[in-house]
Amino acid sequence: MTISIRAAVPDDAPDIVRFITELAIYERAEHEMKANESMIRATLFGDRPHAYALMALQDDQPVGVAVYFFNYSTWLGHRGLYVEDVFVTSSARGQGAGRALMQALARIAVDNHCPRFDWQVLDWNQPAIDFYDAIGAQPRKEWLSYRLEGDALKAFANSGAHHD
Repeated sequence: MTISIRAAVPDDAPDIVRFITELAIYERAEHEMKANESMIRATLFGDRPHAYALMALQDDQPVGVAVYFFNYSTWLGHRGLYVEDVFVTSSARGQGAGRALMQALARIAVDNHCPRFDWQVLDWNQPAIDFYDAIGAQPRKEWLSYRLEGDALKAFANSGAHHD
């Protein structure tokens, strides 16, 4: 079985949505999955993409996806690469697709002069943690992840003084 990685194209949108949905189910967060094909087409393949995707293929069949974007570090004065999602179908796990996706992402980071390549993993996802440890990644235990969303985001945005 041959694993290959390529940049996603608009016709991959159905597979990308399918993989993201499978990831949401695996992460016990299916209720949070709102993206659909038209959103993926607009945000990944529009005139000004918000993010990019790579497809993992096994014998020319899609078996995984990685969605990433560039962020920025004020401390380093450089952009970095942030991976939003990495997913490989259960039937293709352990055959090199995840490693190939991560290596392709690392190559994109290096080629774009990104000194950092970051992502998050759920603390209970031990297979992923073991994989990340095996490739030499270091957990950032001193940082906490925060989020404002929904009504809390709107309430905070609308509180206090408004700036033009």
